[in-house]
Amino acid sequence: MSDSLLVSKSRLGIDIGRVIIGGGDQPGADTVFLNGSDDRAMQTPAIPEAFASIASLYRAFDGRVWLVSKAGARIRDRTLRWFAAQQFYCATGLTPERVRFCRERAEKAEHAKVLGLTHFIDDRSDVLEALHGIVPNLILFGPQRRPIAHSDWFSTARDWAAVRRLWLTT
Repeated sequence: MSDSLLVSKSRLGIDIGRVIIGGGDQPGADTVFLNGSDDRAMQTPAIPEAFASIASLYRAFDGRVWLVSKAGARIRDRTLRWFAAQQFYCATGLTPERVRFCRERAEKAEHAKVLGLTHFIDDRSDVLEALHGIVPNLILFGPQRRPIAHSDWFSTARDWAAVRRLWLTT
């Protein structure tokens, strides 16, 4: 079975927190990853099916996949250590050079412009608002704190299986 993307020459951006690295038990909860010790942060689980789904998307996008996350220096370093500890790069095909960080969520739009992203997955509607008009295919990922009204400019995906249904054909 091969993975194929519905649109050729596409370029994908993926957020990290609560999209790849798991969060708390409640929608919108802060993670141990952000506030706990380094040891506890390294034990934070991945979102179910994230690695396998990203590997499929990596193949479908012919390697044109970047991670774009808002983080300061401490969380950036912790994230990169978590990726190494979880063998994320081996599992997905991505490389550390494909990971980008910014200090403010709205700055993800600048990364999207520079990279020419056509698709983006994020768990925050304010990020999607900043990307609206820049990235044509947007997914609001995961459970949300409050109900999100239907939109014609982004899709919703509660989990990685839903992302695969939206963007992959087999």
